[in-house]
Amino acid sequence: MLVRVLVAIVLGILCSLFFPVWAVRVFLTFNSIFGNFLGMFIPVLIIGLVAPGIADLGKGAGRLLLITVALAYASTVLVGMGTLFTCRWTFPSLLGGASLASASAISNTLTPFFTVGMPPFLSVTTALVLAFVIGLAMTAIENPTRLMFNIRELVYLVITKVIVPCLPLFVFGIFLQIGAEGKVAPVLGLFSKVVLVILVLHVAVLVLQFCIAGAVAGVNPFKALKGMLPAYVTALGTQSSAATIPVTLRCAKGIGVDGTIADFTVPLCATIHLSCSVLKITACAFAIVFTTGMSVSLETLVGFVFLLSITMVAAPGVPGGAIMAALGLLADCLGFTPDQQGLMVALYIALDSFGTAGNVTGDGAISLIVDKIWRKRKE
Repeated sequence: MLVRVLVAIVLGILCSLFFPVWAVRVFLTFNSIFGNFLGMFIPVLIIGLVAPGIADLGKGAGRLLLITVALAYASTVLVGMGTLFTCRWTFPSLLGGASLASASAISNTLTPFFTVGMPPFLSVTTALVLAFVIGLAMTAIENPTRLMFNIRELVYLVITKVIVPCLPLFVFGIFLQIGAEGKVAPVLGLFSKVVLVILVLHVAVLVLQFCIAGAVAGVNPFKALKGMLPAYVTALGTQSSAATIPVTLRCAKGIGVDGTIADFTVPLCATIHLSCSVLKITACAFAIVFTTGMSVSLETLVGFVFLLSITMVAAPGVPGGAIMAALGLLADCLGFTPDQQGLMVALYIALDSFGTAGNVTGDGAISLIVDKIWRKRKE
């Protein structure tokens, strides 16, 4: 998978240099259908993996669930706050002469030939709540039905036979579109210094998360971080936490997380632990606030980070979901205009891969901590 994803990324960029428009649109049509399928399947995936995972954990699942959610939220808030104060300290000197007066969002020039609507039967948040309720109810029943465990087998079958084989082609289409539309270079040229800060913070956050997890779990943090590399690279291409779940599960189990714990924490954290997405949104929002001369107090920015961390729970595990969920907060809390929101969307989508890759990699650190807590409780 690692090799195929890397090859798909390289080929997507190279083919964008000479593919005719109709050929690009063919792959965009596939990506549209596959992306809609992922969006439709995400609630099923969450219910099919999280509910049986809670049931497998037994009577202590309720406490473990609260611990996992608390760790994910604390990680997200701390990353957001660290990003806010780092930007507040570095941007005045880095962006002192920068201005966004002439900047505008990059519009899409390529579209699929057709789309196939596949609306999910439940929202992500509803699926999470339902999975919690079903899983906890199963722990209270003497002999729970095998239905949910059969659904989990169905989910595994779809993942291994449909999603994983299609991932390289999906990755190819994403990078083909980025290259064909010329989105990346203009946005990164304008925000080059902001991007540099984001990438440095991105690495620092992952190292810090795994150092903390390594200290708690008693493992080598850098070896564990290296073990999560396939999930990082896969997410870099797919831009989807949900699409990367099969690889993230394999990596989490490979670094020593118990299989039952991994089946519980990885799908859950794919939805609620979006620390690097919050990092990116916070940094980009502060850059726009600073370079446009907006009057936003520090207290307002701090409140924005706390609310953003909660809002991320509702962000679907599909490309661009986090920024779409955050647009309301950007307007309500920070007073962003439609043009500024469009600029945020363009920049976020251009860098979406790094945020998603950081999110799923950090899920491995959360899983290590939860696994250690569970092992100690069993002992």
